Amino acid sequence: MRRPILAANWKMHKTAEEARAFADAFLPRVADADDVDIVIAPPFTALESLAWTLRGSSVALAAQNVHPEEKGAFTGEIAPGMLQALGCRYTIVGHSERRALFGEDDAFVARKAAALLARDIRPIVCVGETLEQREADRTFDVVRGQLEGSLASVPKARAEQVVVAYEPVWAIGTGRTATPETAQEVHAFIRETLVRLFGEAADSVRIQYGGSVKPDNVDALMAQADIDGALVGGASLDPEAFARIARFETP
Repeated sequence: MRRPILAANWKMHKTAEEARAFADAFLPRVADADDVDIVIAPPFTALESLAWTLRGSSVALAAQNVHPEEKGAFTGEIAPGMLQALGCRYTIVGHSERRALFGEDDAFVARKAAALLARDIRPIVCVGETLEQREADRTFDVVRGQLEGSLASVPKARAEQVVVAYEPVWAIGTGRTATPETAQEVHAFIRETLVRLFGEAADSVRIQYGGSVKPDNVDALMAQADIDGALVGGASLDPEAFARIARFETP
């Protein structure tokens, strides 16, 4: 049985002070949510502040990005060891915004995932198709290629430490959400691809859905067989809304 994982991706929102205020309001709402993993990925500038605020709670700290090198002349970048020192247990890599806006390809994402695992940080590896690709019936081809390329440096023995996030680009921040059945279809395909890549270990890999997840649709999404969690954007900025998502209910 895979343990659900609900992760907040704040993107470029919240100062350090706002992050602390969020945690003060959020933590009491999930204090007894001991059957799920809850993760928050604030901007880099709020990582240290939030790390102190989350200390002693069951909520894990994550980063939104990382550079694969441990040190060097990479102005503006953050190394895996720096994130480990702050207490990050997860890091998002391969998000569609990084791929589209900053030109990051599968090979670069694969290097990041490997570098994180070397520091015992779990990578949340994002994959997903654009609206144009979906309308051209290329969803499976695109997702397969991203999985194969982005997970190329993950050894089978470490596969279960990876989280995969399926984020249909056409549903991110648009208010449009894939139906639970549509999302499950792609998640099942991802599971099949992971089996081919990692064998039996694929059954332990958690697959999140990310794409306009909200309190009013999380229950139906989480009821699907291969949806093990959610990567939440806008709705995660409100402590009450994200707490409701983290405390999802299924039949």
